[in-house]
Amino acid sequence: MIALHRLGHPEEEFHLNPDIIVTVEATPDTVVTLATGAKMLVHETPEQVASAVCAWRARVAVGAYQLYG
Repeated sequence: MIALHRLGHPEEEFHLNPDIIVTVEATPDTVVTLATGAKMLVHETPEQVASAVCAWRARVAVGAYQLYG
């Protein structure tokens, strides 16, 4: 899961499964579109969301390697 903040509520963190993210766009607010069709406005930039997804995937890969090496 990655930690994000809803637009207008930067102090309230929520966690999102990055496997259901379809697109991340700046319109100029950041819109995260999910596989369900839902759209979420988040405080983070598209670059920050992409970076969080990459870091999450790296942690998953390292964990799998440590388990099954």
